[in-house]
Amino acid sequence: MSRLHLHILGSGSKGNCALIEGPQGLIMVDDGLSRRETLKRMAELGLSADNVSALFVTHEHSDHIKGLDVWCKHWRGPLFASRNTLASKESLAHVPVEEFDPGDVLEIAGVRIQTYSTSHDVINPVGYRFDALGDSIGFATDTGELSSHAIDTLKDCRVLALESNHDVAMLRQGDYPRFLQERILSAKGHLSNDQAANAARELVTVRTEQLIAMHISQDNNRPSLTVKSYARALDATLDDELGSTATRHSGSQQLTICPAGQYRPMTIQ
Repeated sequence: MSRLHLHILGSGSKGNCALIEGPQGLIMVDDGLSRRETLKRMAELGLSADNVSALFVTHEHSDHIKGLDVWCKHWRGPLFASRNTLASKESLAHVPVEEFDPGDVLEIAGVRIQTYSTSHDVINPVGYRFDALGDSIGFATDTGELSSHAIDTLKDCRVLALESNHDVAMLRQGDYPRFLQERILSAKGHLSNDQAANAARELVTVRTEQLIAMHISQDNNRPSLTVKSYARALDATLDDELGSTATRHSGSQQLTICPAGQYRPMTIQ
């Protein structure tokens, strides 16, 4: 292969799982789906569990780790998580894990993995940047804000998977209780469409070819709203009236903006 691929099996509150395809196999990021569903969606994308070289966890919320126990019973690769993340889950105390501190850089399966702290209401949340073959994928989800270190780490990736969780007006006008609204809107909650769009202005460069809206709320957002928000911020043009995707042309460079789905697996090459 000539560059990295990003496979998103599911992104949202019902379960998160993605795979980075590099020169020596697949690196899984989170495992919030059942093993059966993970294998089914991998097969839809032509992927095999036999090629999963490592598994990295972003944080311990159930929609990111609920498939971990069963997956590890059938798989013998290394599991990585930030310090004390899995120790906080009694049900996973028996699962062997290699711990790291946010900011550490690891070399796994021919891929350089930079870790950085995110801001979420858990023990020690992290995001990742993957570099190999002269290529890069940035991964940022479940965070209420992005620090300067996170911005520096994620900037100038060819593929950027960036949380765009909620539309503030929809959240405020919806059925969520006030305490939950405040949690989501807090610095340890989730990025709104506007926050993500503002971050994208800093993160997207002429090298960036793909911007993927991640962890879109099914109750407080719409995929089209995330695409439109990114498009306004980055001076991109909607590809249809619905706002399913958007494109920005800059000379010979093209940026494509699209949303990740909860139930529809996708491959970004």
